[in-house]
Amino acid sequence: MPYVNIKVTREGTSPGASATTPEQKAALIQGVSQLLLDVMGKPLNSTFVVIDEVEMENWGVGGVPVQEYRERQRQALTRP
Repeated sequence: MPYVNIKVTREGTSPGASATTPEQKAALIQGVSQLLLDVMGKPLNSTFVVIDEVEMENWGVGGVPVQEYRERQRQALTRP
């Protein structure tokens, strides 16, 4: 019984909003489940997929909050 946990940042325009649409979530669930069937032979009805949306301030990369990391990346791309 595979259990897959997908974590994405919550980046909506208002507090608590989600940038990931229900259609995108359904596609992720279907795609991951199909991948496990194709690669490992795991039946769709025994594969569990959970999508967690994490507030931006609770997510970090490169030792800094993700918003700061992204800003650094943008600045690096715009420098000559």
